[in-house]
Amino acid sequence: MKYRVLALIPLPDHTLTALAQVYDLSYLPETGVDPKLSRDEANSVFAIVTNGTTGCSSELLARLPALKVISSFGVGYEKIDVDAARARSVMVTYAPGANAATVADHAIGFALALSRGYCSLTSAVKAGGWKKSRGERATINGSTVGIIGMGRVGQLIAKRADAFDANVAYFDLSILAGCDATYCPTVVELADVSDFLIAACPGGKSTHHLVNYEVLAMLGPAGYFINVSRGTVVNTNDLIRALREGLVAGAGLDVLEEEPDVPADLAEFENVLLTPHVAGRSPASFIAQTHALMQSLGEVADGRSCTFQVPEMQWYSPKSADK
Repeated sequence: MKYRVLALIPLPDHTLTALAQVYDLSYLPETGVDPKLSRDEANSVFAIVTNGTTGCSSELLARLPALKVISSFGVGYEKIDVDAARARSVMVTYAPGANAATVADHAIGFALALSRGYCSLTSAVKAGGWKKSRGERATINGSTVGIIGMGRVGQLIAKRADAFDANVAYFDLSILAGCDATYCPTVVELADVSDFLIAACPGGKSTHHLVNYEVLAMLGPAGYFINVSRGTVVNTNDLIRALREGLVAGAGLDVLEEEPDVPADLAEFENVLLTPHVAGRSPASFIAQTHALMQSLGEVADGRSCTFQVPEMQWYSPKSADK
């Protein structure tokens, strides 16, 4: 008899095919954390496939007595009730590093697009404003790129920034051994030395509104804020206020606090670039995430130790963590 796997999120076709070949798949991507299951279905669910945004609540856990593993299809797991799962001896897994390179690329893309004005200049040139649009623009070269969270993603952003001959500084809970970048003990101090402030840390309670008005004011009117982590890392109202007051030069956001809702006040700014939480999405990252998912489910089904179990700490030390 095949184990039943309940998928709560949209998944790529090749991932669905891989799951269906091995497991009895219940694919309910539109129901979120409140799937409509019969009693027999609920009593037979072996695994949940979710992500950090959808998560898995303690209430859902309580409805699934046979559950053995919750697997996040990606690196985030902030809305999975890890404590409740562990209390039930339910394994929680994720896909560390699977999309790190793609996210790092996206972050640098934001930095280039914002500082060089790709979107606004394209609109201006198309509207006949060639001559009026040829002023100087900031660039990454020679700037300071400040990174919040020097995990896998943060380190790859640093590597890319270094290729642009930028200076790199970072904030984390501890100094990363062997890292040549400048360590800042607080986010405020990091913002003070940064031209580009990039959030690449985990979501969750420990990083909630880590970037606030004070941080943004310290970043300054020539500085850009970029978020490729989780929307909750920045206080959206504070960001809107900082943009309105001209305290920052612009922002690139791949994530929002209340996805997919875009605050009207945020959408009005021409110096804000928005992408729909796609920083980690690429063919390569989805293949890697599928591999981690299938490996994790297989290990739990076989009673083996789990390679991709989530770490004990919600906010990590650089040696063991991820975005």
